[in-house]
Amino acid sequence: MTRQPSATLVVVAVLVAVALASPGVGAAATVVVPAAAVLPAQPPPPPPNPGDDELERSRQSVQDRAAEVGRLTARLAELDAQAEQLQMEVAGRNEEALAARDTADAAGREAETAAARAADARAATEAAGRAVDDARTRIDAFVGDVYTHGLDLGPLGLLSRATDPQDLMDRARLTDALSEDQAAVLEQLQQARIAQANADSLARAAQEEADRRRADAEQASAAADSAVDEAVAAADAQQTRLDAVHTERTDVQSRLDAAENADAGLRAQRQRYEAWRAEQARLQAEADRRAREEAASRVAQESAPSDGPAPRRTGSAAIETVIDRAMAQLGTIYAWGGGNSRGPTRGIRDGGVADAHGDFRKVGFDCSGLMQFAFAGVGISLPRYSGNQANAGRLVPISDMRRGDMLSWAEGGRTHHIAIYLGDGKMLEAPYSGASVRVTPVRYDGLNKVTRLL
Repeated sequence: MTRQPSATLVVVAVLVAVALASPGVGAAATVVVPAAAVLPAQPPPPPPNPGDDELERSRQSVQDRAAEVGRLTARLAELDAQAEQLQMEVAGRNEEALAARDTADAAGREAETAAARAADARAATEAAGRAVDDARTRIDAFVGDVYTHGLDLGPLGLLSRATDPQDLMDRARLTDALSEDQAAVLEQLQQARIAQANADSLARAAQEEADRRRADAEQASAAADSAVDEAVAAADAQQTRLDAVHTERTDVQSRLDAAENADAGLRAQRQRYEAWRAEQARLQAEADRRAREEAASRVAQESAPSDGPAPRRTGSAAIETVIDRAMAQLGTIYAWGGGNSRGPTRGIRDGGVADAHGDFRKVGFDCSGLMQFAFAGVGISLPRYSGNQANAGRLVPISDMRRGDMLSWAEGGRTHHIAIYLGDGKMLEAPYSGASVRVTPVRYDGLNKVTRLL
């Protein structure tokens, strides 16, 4: 590019030439050119006049940067999708831990029930033992009484001791009464011994069952601990990959920003895109707010003032109730282990990713907790683990999914996420730690079951 002389230099050169050409001005004459008196009167300098070769190089540079922007933008989209998938996998590992904990809790409850039965059996045994002791005491008392009074209850004793016929009859009646009493006492003792033997047998059987249940519970608890450890390790590994993706995304974003900032046109284009995206986010947030408020209003209108579970319902109205209950939770924060049939609850610790997001301090839903709450409104009680929920109804082909069905995703045969299908290719879900309940297009990658409850 040829550099143009500045306006000041041009003016100075012109004035010097005029002064030198004036009569009486020699080479040694001093020319004073006040800048303030000259510059304001001059026109602005002309713009640069690049040559054809410079224009060509500029066009090529812009094209190169545009190509780089396109490539980096595509890579950003790939990284965003990869980050989303990793987030879902992390949540899936936590769901596996929930399944193990469900199993351990069930085994623990069975062990407690068996222990209670064993305690009842032991109480029955003790009661039977007391009955035997009471019967023996009565026998001892009877024998002692006979010994003390020296009664001879045989025929010869009656005859030899009777003083007259009336005394003989009285002694005979006494003998009959004592014989009956002795027989009754002996019968009670025999029955008490039989009851004690039966109670002992039941107590031994109940204790053996309690011991088996306790062993099963201990084994299930150990398996749950192992599953939790494995889930935490897997989640940590996924988090490491996720961190690497975020690092690469930051680098790509920096290069994209550099490429865009190199050209004003691309910067303007990016600004228009960001403005469009912000507007879309605003519109979506507004639509979600309206949908949440409308759904909550409908749920409030149909809810009956009862502390008990809702009656079981079916049909299209029941489907809309399920969806309304879920839609009324749009924007509710995700909390791992949070949510039940009554609404959002505080999350629990997982020792890994969910803890890093502080889920145990949040009141919200995870994916299976949201399903429990949604379907409880029509009297359907679902288990806690998403894998069990996916098997709680009739399985239908993915191609036949309809509004109100549950969609579940699996990896390696294990379910790790579940959502409600809304129709028109959209679903409602509680996705992962750091996100909120949302409506999103159905993800077909990994989708393996469609469960129909209504």
